[in-house]
Amino acid sequence: MTRIIHPIAGAVALAIIATFWLSTALTELFASHQTIAVVKTAIPWGFLLLIPMLAATGGSGFVLAQQRRAGLIGAKIKRMPFIAGNGILVLIPAALFLASKAKAAEFDTTFYAVQTLELFAGAMNIGLLGLNMRDGFKMKGRFRARQPDRFNTKPIL
Repeated sequence: MTRIIHPIAGAVALAIIATFWLSTALTELFASHQTIAVVKTAIPWGFLLLIPMLAATGGSGFVLAQQRRAGLIGAKIKRMPFIAGNGILVLIPAALFLASKAKAAEFDTTFYAVQTLELFAGAMNIGLLGLNMRDGFKMKGRFRARQPDRFNTKPIL
C-alpha cells in the first residue's frame, strides 16, 4: 500500500504547489486586485489538502527507504529538510500574511516584497520536489535508456 500512496501523494502535493504558484503568478501579471485577493485568500484553504499530502509523501518515503541512505534515496532524503523548512518557515507564513493583506485590499510595497519572496521560495520547492520525483522515477526504472532493436536495423551501405 505504501508503494501506491507515496507516488500518488507526492504527485498531488507537487500539483497543488504548482497550482498555487501558477495561479499567483498569472493573477499578479494579468488580473485585477479583486482577483488577486480571491486567489490569495483561497490558497490557505488549499493547505487542508496540501499538508496531509506532504505528510503522506514524507512518511511513506521514510517507510520505503527503510535504513537505506545512499544513492538516489540519500539525495531525496537530503532535500527534504530544505523543502520542509522552506514550506514551514517561508511559504505558509507568507501565504497567510498575503491572504490577510489581500483581504484588506492592502497591495503595498510590503505585500509585493513578500509576494516576490513567496514566488522564489515556491519555485525552489517545485524544483526540489521535481528532482525528488525524477529520482523516484529513476529508482523505479522509468528513465532507463531504450535499447536499440537489434532485429530492426538498417543495412550498412
